[in-house]
Amino acid sequence: MSKAFVFPGQGAQSIGMGRDLAEAYPAARAVFEEVDEALGEALSALIWEGEAETLTLTSNAQPALMAMSIATLRALGAEGVAITDAGFVAGHSLGEYSALAAAGALSVTDAARLLRLRGEAMQSAVPVGQGAMAAVLGLDFDAVTEVAAEAAAAGGVCQAANDNDPKQVVVSGDTGSVERAVEIAKARGARRAMLLPVSAPFHCALMAPAAEAMAAALAEADIRAPLVPVVANVLARPISDPAEIKARLVEQVTGRVRWRESVAWMAGEGGVTEIWEIGAGKALTGMVRRIAPDVATRAFGTVGDVAALRS
Repeated sequence: MSKAFVFPGQGAQSIGMGRDLAEAYPAARAVFEEVDEALGEALSALIWEGEAETLTLTSNAQPALMAMSIATLRALGAEGVAITDAGFVAGHSLGEYSALAAAGALSVTDAARLLRLRGEAMQSAVPVGQGAMAAVLGLDFDAVTEVAAEAAAAGGVCQAANDNDPKQVVVSGDTGSVERAVEIAKARGARRAMLLPVSAPFHCALMAPAAEAMAAALAEADIRAPLVPVVANVLARPISDPAEIKARLVEQVTGRVRWRESVAWMAGEGGVTEIWEIGAGKALTGMVRRIAPDVATRAFGTVGDVAALRS
């Protein structure tokens, strides 16, 4: 049975996540301590005891979710799970950095610093209120792409940003265009179409300033060949070359998260029969079930989840 490990993206964060793991597993606590040291602040205190509104800020949520994912992986390691038990790793948006850290391509310290920069750069790329994202449920990717094109026809920006699963696509762009897309999608039979509570329009052309910032940072970053191939968001195919990893991470800032295709590739050509979601929440597990119903799934994010491996 071939496994893949996948790592969640923004929106999965919650106050208190990982605290039980840090208390039960010294290796998990060490991850949170390393992230605190890398950022020069007690991010762990915010994660465990802070305000949800502050944790949700992009610059906090991104390194926090990576810390949670790697802490969970370290707890799994204490129970005998090795990263090389996976044939592939993948992550949704910022989760790709978690996947790279999991696979040894990027240190936890560097991942935390890059994600803090990424979050700040994405937040500052577009003034608050001028960009938006919306989820469209019940229409496939091609249909939503047509919706986005019609919404942007007046000269705005609206793009399919996250192709999550066969019936869930997120669009991103300037606020007016995204609001038009919501109405067009409803008129075309979407089961639901609603604006998302996000602070910036991720994964669209408006993120170009953030892509420039990440290109400069990644040029200096120490990225090594991963121990297992990483299925890149923008390609929906595995990559291992450090130079290509850097290039694809830059593209990812403005490019589409091809999650549906990534999972389909792993379940098809990749020969993956089981996918483990490692970190906060279970959103990716739900997506995997809708994309590849024959693939077995497990989600790990608590002490109970990890301890269940012993039974």
